[in-house]
Amino acid sequence: MADSIPLHLVRKNSKKIAYYNSGRHTRYEVEDESSHLDEMPLMMSEEGFENDESDYHTLPRARVSQRKYGLGWFLLGGWKVLCTSCCDWLANTCRRKKELKARTVWLGCPEKCEEKYPRNAIKNQKYNIFTFVPGVLYQQFKLFLNLYFLVVSCSQFMSSLKIGYLYTYWAPLGFVLAVTMVREAVDEVRRCRRDKEMNSQMYSKLTVRGKVQVKSSDIEVGDLIIVEKNQRIPADMIFLRTSEKNGSCFIRTDQLDGETDWKLKVAVTCTQRLPALGDLFSINAYVYAQKPQLDIHSFEGNFTREDNDPPIHESLSIENTLWASTVVASGTVIGVVIYTGKETRSVLNTSHAKNKVGLLDLELNSLTKALFVAQVVLSVVMVALQGFVGPWYRNLFRFILLFSYIIPISLRVNLDMGKAAYGWMIMKDENIPGTVVRTSTIPEELGRLVYLLTDKTGTLTQNEMIFKRLHLGTVSYGTDTMDEIQSHIIQSYAQVITQSSGNSNSSTPSRKPQQSAPKVRKSVSSRIHEAVKAIALCHNVTPVYESHAGVNGETEYAEADQDFSDENRTYQASSPDEVALVQWTESVGLTLVNRDLTSMQLKTPGGQILTFYILQIFPFTSESKRMGIIVREEDTGDITFYMKGADVAMASIVQYNDWLEEECGNMAREGLRTLVVAKKHLSEEQYQDFENRYNQAKLSIHDRSLKVAAVVESLEREMELLCLTGVEDQLQADVRPTLELLRNAGIKIWMLTGDKLETATCIAKSSHLVSRSQDIHIFRPVSNRGEAHLELNAFRRKHDCALVISGDSLEVCLKYYEHEFVELACQCPAVVCCRCSPTQKAQIVKLLQQHTGKRTCAIGDGGNDVSMIQAADCGIGIEGKEGKQASLAADFSISQFKHIGRLLMVHGRNSYKRSAALGQFVMHRGLIISTMQAVFSSVFYFASVPLYQGFLMVGYATIYTMFPVFSLVLDQDVKPETALLYPELYKDLTKGRSLSFKTFLIWVLISVYQGGILMYGALVLFESEFVHVVAISFTALILTELLMVALTIRTWHWLMIVGEFLSLGCYVASLAFLNEYFGIGRVSFGAFLDVAFIATVAFLWKVSAITVVSCLPLYIIKYLKRKFSPPSYSKLTS
Repeated sequence: MADSIPLHLVRKNSKKIAYYNSGRHTRYEVEDESSHLDEMPLMMSEEGFENDESDYHTLPRARVSQRKYGLGWFLLGGWKVLCTSCCDWLANTCRRKKELKARTVWLGCPEKCEEKYPRNAIKNQKYNIFTFVPGVLYQQFKLFLNLYFLVVSCSQFMSSLKIGYLYTYWAPLGFVLAVTMVREAVDEVRRCRRDKEMNSQMYSKLTVRGKVQVKSSDIEVGDLIIVEKNQRIPADMIFLRTSEKNGSCFIRTDQLDGETDWKLKVAVTCTQRLPALGDLFSINAYVYAQKPQLDIHSFEGNFTREDNDPPIHESLSIENTLWASTVVASGTVIGVVIYTGKETRSVLNTSHAKNKVGLLDLELNSLTKALFVAQVVLSVVMVALQGFVGPWYRNLFRFILLFSYIIPISLRVNLDMGKAAYGWMIMKDENIPGTVVRTSTIPEELGRLVYLLTDKTGTLTQNEMIFKRLHLGTVSYGTDTMDEIQSHIIQSYAQVITQSSGNSNSSTPSRKPQQSAPKVRKSVSSRIHEAVKAIALCHNVTPVYESHAGVNGETEYAEADQDFSDENRTYQASSPDEVALVQWTESVGLTLVNRDLTSMQLKTPGGQILTFYILQIFPFTSESKRMGIIVREEDTGDITFYMKGADVAMASIVQYNDWLEEECGNMAREGLRTLVVAKKHLSEEQYQDFENRYNQAKLSIHDRSLKVAAVVESLEREMELLCLTGVEDQLQADVRPTLELLRNAGIKIWMLTGDKLETATCIAKSSHLVSRSQDIHIFRPVSNRGEAHLELNAFRRKHDCALVISGDSLEVCLKYYEHEFVELACQCPAVVCCRCSPTQKAQIVKLLQQHTGKRTCAIGDGGNDVSMIQAADCGIGIEGKEGKQASLAADFSISQFKHIGRLLMVHGRNSYKRSAALGQFVMHRGLIISTMQAVFSSVFYFASVPLYQGFLMVGYATIYTMFPVFSLVLDQDVKPETALLYPELYKDLTKGRSLSFKTFLIWVLISVYQGGILMYGALVLFESEFVHVVAISFTALILTELLMVALTIRTWHWLMIVGEFLSLGCYVASLAFLNEYFGIGRVSFGAFLDVAFIATVAFLWKVSAITVVSCLPLYIIKYLKRKFSPPSYSKLTS
């Protein structure tokens, strides 16, 4: 991977390197001596690794402080530094953030809080009633173009500088500002309404006097809040009680972390056991909570009840929390509020929307600055040629105003109207129904994208799992042979019933022989039975029944027939894979019908119920990559330890076999998510011994997690391998062809997901984000600088391979080697970041923007993608199962991922090409008339007198040329079908060649040539009266502009032809109107006509001759260029 890139520290300093390289060698150098850490300047002392605040940081500071601050320094930019630091200090003082602290929260006693906590109000507005007008005006006049027009318009109030009517300057400026303000005001009102709706939701608050209703925005830290089923949780709370008998509930977290599966939460045991709700006020208890943090997956705290003897202490973890913006999915919950408003996890993870300005607007802004410089230079030349006589500075300013048409205000109006037209076209496109344009200012960005950052769950995948494959080592079952499994299961349970001779609940005889003689080879039927039973028992799934009429669902399990009715049952788990497995066991005849914290019940094909007691559960973690469960069967008393997990974790745990690795590889290539299932029989003594050691390990204070893991590992030996399962996460429609299209268009795709590493890698392969021939480099977990260094070096030696990295490792790499990491990652054909928090997603987007300077696009469908969508140059939201939060926050909202292809290839291309042509043409329109003004002034003794008076100038920029010029928004260089068939055409757009200083200079030369020909031609050919010069030159100018539009157009549309003739008609009609209005032959405002002269042949041939000389050469050049140097797309369209 580009060995040429040296790996340097972010904070570079050569002396420091020498200082550290002289230090002693460490274990890191020993590990990789061959590369000598690729000569990387890295702090290599052990203490330094441990202690960030070592000499390493103080060295550069010491040197900086010796710098001399003298007058020279001040004049050479020191003043800038001082001003900036003063402004920063003022800003920080004004909005100093309160330091976040850990807190003690007394149950139901908000008045006992030591500090004042923020209000629990949601606020997404950009402005308030006082800042709206100044804020919008600042955003507008921040652009050089608008500021320039403001200064020019204001100058017209001074009589000595007045050149025309005030309306010629103020009307266009006022129009632009009015449109912008109305648009911003509408957006702001919408945001305000949304916030108000959220803040005024009512909740039940528990007080000493009973329940009272409070608004969401009035909830305080310490309040006891009751949240009903399907209600949004209003603030971060600790879960105290639930109406569910088992003391737990499910919540939906899709708006927080983007995962659609439900999460199981457990109430604090001490408060759940209290007899009644009111007892929460009779106890004296408090919660100690850590300070508010970004991490949504962790929490540390304690619950203490003081009025007990001895006091009860209970540790609190993430499973006892209810974060704001999640939704209660089962039962009613009561919680104590610990964080509100700005301190909640969901708000801490949301970034504020920024005002997005398109790259094209920035480029045009820099071109207008260049034009302004040219304008000032031209004015100075004019005054110099005058000889600086009289009040020359006043003349200078008058010249600047005369040439102010070099920078046309109609540029802003035309572009804004063009953007609105593109937005309308996108929303009316029948091929991408349901697409909404929410930010009308950046449609051109869609044509300039280099990086696409996409979410996985719900964006690339449907998040619907389907069981596809069961492999037993000797035999494999696919979707078409599942009926065989079903018949085996029915058969094996039928045997149980017959063998038990009357005792229908016992399955003893069928399995006893197998246990006593494990060496005997089992029949396929018994192996299938064992495998299906293991899959039906080893999981964290809970069946949920919608309660019918009855008291609070108390009678839910009253009768057997209603109890387990299949239509009424849904499964809930923290992972959709597990639900798919349990739904599959149901389809083959073994159904999970009930589960609580201590037992679960299965229903056999014959309808009998088997009960299993849950003795221990070892949940899935990203480190262990496996989950286990120990169950005791009620009928036989057998204790079995079941385990399932990733093949990498399970390979060393199961007994020796020769098929597992190969079959896992085969399934992974098909894009299936694999799980290995195993079991082990335990005797009563073995289990008792294990339980004692396990409980002891759980109570230890030091290295608790290590000791617990060690005890569990003692069981995980020589387990019997039962089967291998393959589950498919269905991709969204046409994801593969869309990703291929984008890759061929030169767009680099990064997948940022909160999901597990294995899942993310699997989807990257199945969606063809990573092509089959490519290697995948999985970045090993790193926790400090040395490990990051070694892993980066290892990665650097790989060529053309996709990178998969977890959020934690990414954090470490960015801390020490930000620049190097981004540079290496940008060379990868694809990058997958898993276990990313919402903030990390946004951070990656900003990194790419800073380091590459290229345009980024983010696409997602959940609340967890909002930060990333808002940070990107162009944000696209998908309206999915996870709600509308992402699509509301995005600039563009689409209904399916596959629509992004057409949105970028067709609409992005057209918007950018059209705006580039439109912008440059409007500038050309201003330049040509300014050239004529310059020629006119220089011929008439450098007089600062306008060539064309008020109405003509306004008419020229609007009615006479507006329709044809604006018709450029209908132009297209390539048919939509061609753009989609040859996505490689998109690569040219990202180079920005349609609007650059080169194309701009060509237009300047054209303008100077045409302006000179028109003016000199009119001066050479004019006869008795000066007024004829104006008549001939202006008519030739209008004709030239209409012909130039025709020259620029690549594909004709009937509206363009209408526009051309409409403008010409308007001009001819206005001749008569102006003539009547201002009288014949007088040189006054706009009257330049002598009807007798206009009707003569002389007028017509002179105008025609000048127009032909100004336009014909350009038509010839265009023809020759098309013939000898055609653009890339013309070869495809011919």
